[in-house]
Amino acid sequence: MDAISKDDILIRVRRDNPWWSDVDNVIPEAESPRRVYFNSFVEVALNKNIRRAAILLGPRRVGKTFMLKQLIHEAMLRGQDPKRILYISVDTPIYLGIRLEAFIEMIDEYSDNMEYIVIFDEIQYLSGWEVHLKDLVDSYKNIKFIASGSAAAALRLKSKESGAGRFSDFMLPPLTFYEFLLFIGRDEELVEEVCHENQYETEKLDRYKCKNIEELNNCFIDYLNFGGYPEAVLNQEIRKNPERFIKNDIIDKVLLKDLPSLYGINRIQELNQLFSFLAYNAGLEASYENISQETGLTKPMVKQFIEYLESAFLIIKTSSTDEMCRIKQRERNFKVYLNNPSMRAALFAPVVADDSAMVGRLAESAIFSQWQHSARFGRLHYARWRNGEVDIVYILSNKNAAWIGEIKWSDQIKQKFREKTSGIAHLIRKNPSIESSFITTKTIHSSSVIEGCSLRIYPSALYAYMVGRNITKDLDEVLKRD
Repeated sequence: MDAISKDDILIRVRRDNPWWSDVDNVIPEAESPRRVYFNSFVEVALNKNIRRAAILLGPRRVGKTFMLKQLIHEAMLRGQDPKRILYISVDTPIYLGIRLEAFIEMIDEYSDNMEYIVIFDEIQYLSGWEVHLKDLVDSYKNIKFIASGSAAAALRLKSKESGAGRFSDFMLPPLTFYEFLLFIGRDEELVEEVCHENQYETEKLDRYKCKNIEELNNCFIDYLNFGGYPEAVLNQEIRKNPERFIKNDIIDKVLLKDLPSLYGINRIQELNQLFSFLAYNAGLEASYENISQETGLTKPMVKQFIEYLESAFLIIKTSSTDEMCRIKQRERNFKVYLNNPSMRAALFAPVVADDSAMVGRLAESAIFSQWQHSARFGRLHYARWRNGEVDIVYILSNKNAAWIGEIKWSDQIKQKFREKTSGIAHLIRKNPSIESSFITTKTIHSSSVIEGCSLRIYPSALYAYMVGRNITKDLDEVLKRD
C-alpha cells in the first residue's frame, strides 16, 4: 500500500483555500449572520501588534468554523493578500500525522518578508498541539496564528500550561436568547429598549420592556428546545428534527469521540449514562454520593466524569453557600445545569409552555447559560439552608453577597407573594450587604420592596434576554482572556 502523496495533500490544501487561485472567490459563510462576539474576536485575532496566537474556544456547533471563515473574509476586506491566508481543518483525515509547520511549507511562494495569517481549525485533534503552536509563534514572527477547538476547558488548561504568554483565549458560547431573536429577526418586534443612560448594574436590567409577552414566551420555548445552535436556528430542516442534529451530531460525538480521544476514556457507556442522568435532573441539587447511589457508578468515577463533561462544555456545575452567603469550604452539594438547555429536548422530549415545572428548571439552566458568557460568571452561586433555598447569589470579591434572585415559570407571586419570596426575604435579613433582588415569572413585569430592599419582577424570557444582551452589548464583559 502506498503512503498518501504530498501532491494529493497539496491538492486538498488548495481546495480548502480557494481564495489562493480566485481572489474574487465568495466565502459563503460571509453571507450568514454574525455572532455578536465577531467584532471583538476580530480585534484579538487580527491584532498583529501582539505576538500571540488567538485560540477560539467553545462547544461543538456554536459557529466557530463559520466565524473563522467570516474572519478570513474580514481580513481580505482589510487588505490582507488572499494568497497569504492559510486555513487548515486539522481533523481532516488526509492531514492526520502532518506537522503544523509542514502546512506553512505548502504556501505558494512563501517569504519571511511577507505577513501571513494561518488558521488551524479543530486543533485539539493534533497530539501536543500546544507545544507545536507555541514553537511556531516563536519561530514565525511574520505570521499571525489562529486556532480553534471544541473541548474548551481542556484546551484552555493546556494553553495555560504550555503557551504562557503566547496564546490569547477567546470563548464562543452557545447562542444567547438575545442572539436567537436577532437570528430569527424578531428582536425589535418583541423587545423595546426604553432607557439608554443607566450605568449601574441593577439599572441595566430595567433598560428593556416586552412588547408582546405571549410571543416572547413562545420564542423562549423554541429557544429552550433548539435555539442554542446557530445552524439549528437558521436551517428549517434541522428545526423539524432537532433530536437528530443535537443528539447524534453534537452530544454523541462529544461523548463518543471528543472525550475518549482527549482523556483516554474507555468507560463510554457509563459516561453516557451519567450525562443522561444529569441532563434529566438539570437544575436540581445533587451530591456525588447521591449521584453514585442513583447511577451505580463509584463516587470517584462520578467526580471524574463530571469534570470531563464540564471540560467538554456539556454541563455547568455551581456551588452552594449557606444562609450567611458563605461559600462552603467542603463541597458536598451542588447544582448541575446544561450548558445549552436544547440538549434536554434532544435527549428526551421537547418542552411545552404548559409544563411549568420543567420549563422552570430549563429556564434556570438557560439563565445560567446566559451568565456563563460573563467574565464574572464564577461569582454566581446558589444558597441552601435547612428550610430554604435561593437560586442565584452573586458574591463579591470581598466575599459579601451583592444581589440575589429566584427563577420561576409561574405567576403565583401575584397571589402568594410572601410564600414565593420567603427565601429572598430570609437572605436579605441575614445579609445586610445585599443591595437588590429579583424574581422571575411567566408573564408579570413589576417591582416591589422586600425587607427594605428592591425586588424586581421580570418574565423569565425577558430576564434571559436582558442578561444576554447586557453582557454581549458591553464587549468588555465577554469571556475574552489573555
